[in-house]
Amino acid sequence: MVYYQKMTPEGYKQIEDEIAALKADRPCRVQNLKEARALGDLSENTEYSTAKRELRHLDSRVRYLNKQLKYAEVIETVNDGKVNLGKQVEIRYEDDQEVEEYRIVGRIEEAVGDGKLPFDSPLGHALMKHKAGDRVTVEAPMGDYEVTILSVK
Repeated sequence: MVYYQKMTPEGYKQIEDEIAALKADRPCRVQNLKEARALGDLSENTEYSTAKRELRHLDSRVRYLNKQLKYAEVIETVNDGKVNLGKQVEIRYEDDQEVEEYRIVGRIEEAVGDGKLPFDSPLGHALMKHKAGDRVTVEAPMGDYEVTILSVK
């Protein structure tokens, strides 16, 4: 059974852009490898080893990102007032009254930037499918806590 990773259209586009940037950088990396190889003895040539490692890393990253796109399930946002992938949600933590705003994203997208909350994190999971005004209990490893959803956009 194939497991597809849910993500927003923006997250899918960001991965496509990263792949394009890596592919554009590849010829430069190949040229660096050729120049390092021309320096002579490969057994003690750190420039060659470094260039080879960098090219391998670039190719590995491209393969990884292509696999993420292959198994991506792009979820379009629906304006139904409920918390779901791609939505902005403003919440208030009930223990200290702190207000935070997050964009609900897929697991792959969470590393892209601040203010993003993966839908399958404890907080994201608790918020999913709720509406503004709902008070939800978050079951977290360090203990349960409550938040109130102030707005969903």
